[in-house]
Amino acid sequence: MTDMKHLRIRIALATAIYTLAFQALAQPGAQKDVVLASTTRFETRAVAQTGSRRPLDRMFDANGVQLHYIVEGEGEPVVLIHGLRSSARINWQMPGVVSLLSKKYQVIALDMPGHGESDKPANEEAYGVAMVEDVVRLLDHLKIQKAHIVGYSMGGMIAVKFMATHQERTLSGVVGGMGWLREGSGLQKVWGRMPGIGADSAPSACARSLGKLAVTEAELKGIRVPVIVIVGDRDPIKRLYVAPLRPVRKDWEVIEIEDAGHLNCVVKAQFKEEIAEWLDKQARR
Repeated sequence: MTDMKHLRIRIALATAIYTLAFQALAQPGAQKDVVLASTTRFETRAVAQTGSRRPLDRMFDANGVQLHYIVEGEGEPVVLIHGLRSSARINWQMPGVVSLLSKKYQVIALDMPGHGESDKPANEEAYGVAMVEDVVRLLDHLKIQKAHIVGYSMGGMIAVKFMATHQERTLSGVVGGMGWLREGSGLQKVWGRMPGIGADSAPSACARSLGKLAVTEAELKGIRVPVIVIVGDRDPIKRLYVAPLRPVRKDWEVIEIEDAGHLNCVVKAQFKEEIAEWLDKQARR
């Protein structure tokens, strides 16, 4: 079996399992290097393509779990939170987001537990809301009071929950490839039944925990920091998560990335340019 045929089978399987939620909704002709899976094979490629220069690769202890993170640039801090079965390198370094933003900002991208070069605990308690607190722990570790919070996919869920519970630590928010995971919704219940995919994927405990990142309408309305939503124009997330968000937060601008689905959105030049433009606007406020 050729590598490309094997890849297509993996994409089809992931699509079948995650259609009801959001992750792994592959697009026809998706490039091999942009499949967001934190398998050893893809993580190895990510490290190779981002080069051996790793002067600010670091680890820190997050309540007994060792988490990996990278820091580049100087300026206002920007925290980048990746998606499910991805990593800081795959989601943010390979597509050039880190290199663009680090020209003006201190960019901090971490591998969430179960992903990338971080520890991979099997217990569900290490995920869900604990991942929101991991971001807080990282800010405390770096002695940063406030930061811009940027998340994609699962990272978007974490970002919204972070802003709802820790907006005193937030300068602004970018919710990428995500919208509103509503408390009590059918989608929240779907995550609780989510199976794992293969031995090399993020622990199934992580996927099952994501429903705990849901927020109520009151929590969503209570977010006072400026927020923008960025989503692919062909991403099913628009219907599942962004559509319910629009009537509740009409003040949150939704930017659609042209010709982008869920998986390839992060490699579109417009995606990183929109993030950079948003951050520049916030710096001028």
